Amino acid sequence: MKVVILAGGLGTRLSEATSVVPKPMVEVGGKPILWHIMKIYSHYGFNEFVICCGYKQYVIKEYFANYFRHNCDMTVDLSDNSVEVLDNHSENWKVTMIDTGLDTLTGGRIKRVEKYIGHNAFLLTYGDGVGDVDIPATIEAHRKAGKYLTMTTYQPSGKLGVVDMDDDGTVIDFLEKPKAGGSWINAGFFVCEPEVFGFLGGDNEMFEREPMQRLLALRQMNAYRHTGFWKPMDTLRDNKELNDMWNSGVAPWKVW
Repeated sequence: MKVVILAGGLGTRLSEATSVVPKPMVEVGGKPILWHIMKIYSHYGFNEFVICCGYKQYVIKEYFANYFRHNCDMTVDLSDNSVEVLDNHSENWKVTMIDTGLDTLTGGRIKRVEKYIGHNAFLLTYGDGVGDVDIPATIEAHRKAGKYLTMTTYQPSGKLGVVDMDDDGTVIDFLEKPKAGGSWINAGFFVCEPEVFGFLGGDNEMFEREPMQRLLALRQMNAYRHTGFWKPMDTLRDNKELNDMWNSGVAPWKVW
């Protein structure tokens, strides 16, 4: 089963970093967050990736085309321009990188890679979020549901603590950052049947809007509830928090 990764957006809320590299190439622990996402899937045996590129796509292509140079020690003999790799930190990955357009929205990006997926079920995620998601469990839930699309959902904590008190002001309980009102949000990590392509329109459609509404109308969407760790990297603060976790040796998404 191939893994499609959406990696073409502008990443405007990370503009300090994305003026140099695309958002999926912003580093966590010295590696692009895209690498971390791929390592999650690879841990479960999914090693074939289709990356939907767009903004600064050449950075992603250069990284994987020169993966040894980025990740291995080497000796370069300038007399004959030969390169000897001294250690092998390669991955058992096949990475297809497709230009899906600079301004194409998520639905259009997925539609543009249809020919690389064919008539097969596939996995889909965003290039900016990590979690200790049990990928085989999402696939099992998807197969049991028998729907065209399964979305991994997550219940985030509230940003502020909640105080529970009685009428005279006596505090009964205090919850620091409780779950946000019981709401579940889209955490990505989708499982898709090839029929999903038939619900996609043109380049100007967000996958999360019209295509999902079409699937909802036919009751063809299933939710997998993830109760572990998940965090998107939307801002520089998020990037710092992820780096702090990694550097402290407590990175819950590091399942490999």
